Amino acid sequence: MTAHDVARALPGIEELRDHCRGLAVLDAVLSPERDARFYSFDAHWSEGVQLASMRDGMGSGFAIVFSDEGAYVGGFDHASPMSPWARTDAPAVWPGVLDTVPEVFRRYVTEPALRDETGVPAVTCCLWQRAADPGWRTGVIVFPEQADGDPDGAEVLFELLVDRSPDAYAQWASEHYETPVDVAAVRHVLAGGPVTPEIVAALNPDADPVGLAGDFARIGPPA
Repeated sequence: MTAHDVARALPGIEELRDHCRGLAVLDAVLSPERDARFYSFDAHWSEGVQLASMRDGMGSGFAIVFSDEGAYVGGFDHASPMSPWARTDAPAVWPGVLDTVPEVFRRYVTEPALRDETGVPAVTCCLWQRAADPGWRTGVIVFPEQADGDPDGAEVLFELLVDRSPDAYAQWASEHYETPVDVAAVRHVLAGGPVTPEIVAALNPDADPVGLAGDFARIGPPA
């Protein structure tokens, strides 16, 4: 799977935004320690702009910027042969990944929060959808020869955005957090249901609903 396949599998912008919110809520409940979470959502990232993100703790992850113009997705797999730092000469983004990003999203290509300290965009795959676009778009890319089926890291990076089922998240979270995960509670959260103390307890009996209030305020309610 590549970014081209992900573009065909992702839902519309609003559905994706709500799903990302749900993932962030679930991770906040299952992992009170922020540094240990994979999925986050900031409803107040900047004026009129929201940010969904994933960090795997090993240098890979993605950022999704939601704005009035649409949505911009940048993903980075540190082990990908398409990494800017996999090249033998000066670090550079793989040809085609960012070349045709529309002007309305260009500022996110160079956004300091979405690149490394040298200014090189930390990206191996990129997708976008303008508000008026009928679907997700990617650049025209010639993938590396002799690469495996996930040359740009898209399959691993976006697995829970492509498979948005409660069972997929519950299986992933039970392995990552090493604890059983209540599928019914996951389904409730991903459907946009209220995160009551009962739902919190079903997901994580040790979590403090009051202590999570700040996290939930940052994530914001479903649209």
